[in-house]
Amino acid sequence: MSTEFDYFGDPRLGKLLDLVLQLSTELHVSRQRLRVLEQLLVRRDVLGAGDVDGFTADDAEQLTLARDRDQLLHRLMRILTEQGPAEHPLRDQWEAALNGRAG
Repeated sequence: MSTEFDYFGDPRLGKLLDLVLQLSTELHVSRQRLRVLEQLLVRRDVLGAGDVDGFTADDAEQLTLARDRDQLLHRLMRILTEQGPAEHPLRDQWEAALNGRAG
């Protein structure tokens, strides 16, 4: 890790900061999109206010929600396990994927 991006003097803390920033970004984007979607659906009388809070998923929907959760966790875990300096994180994994190797 270059000293330019080494804020704490410990690469493990740098990875933790990367994880927190990624979580914050994911949460912000998701919350904003969810709010806009709900507002549009209520405005167009497709949903009533509060309908989302009362939603119960069926089996297929539950599988989709679980898959999405697992994919998010996988992306977050990659931050903790990635190789390479902060300037180009996951470069080794990216190059391995391009060459058809496991990362």
